[in-house]
Amino acid sequence: MRQFIKSLPKYGECFRYLCSKFPKLSEAKLKERVFTAPDIRKLLSDSLLSETMEDKEKEVWDSFKDVVHRFLENTKHPLYKTNVQRMLTAYEA
Repeated sequence: MRQFIKSLPKYGECFRYLCSKFPKLSEAKLKERVFTAPDIRKLLSDSLLSETMEDKEKEVWDSFKDVVHRFLENTKHPLYKTNVQRMLTAYEA
């Protein structure tokens, strides 16, 4: 999550959406990636967030969500290594 937010353009549509989604969170805290678990859960279930993203950002975000749902919850998906690798590859590109 931290790396994803850090990679967003400060004046991009997605970053502005995050600022509007969390108005009590200062821009500095947003840029420093200060998110609590409930904040992250809100973002994971927010369908409007992905609409504000460019194609590359959306690919990384979808990979991150996949890793969270298949690996970081109480169950470990059999292909978790593949999912994590896909997320890292998407982020690096």
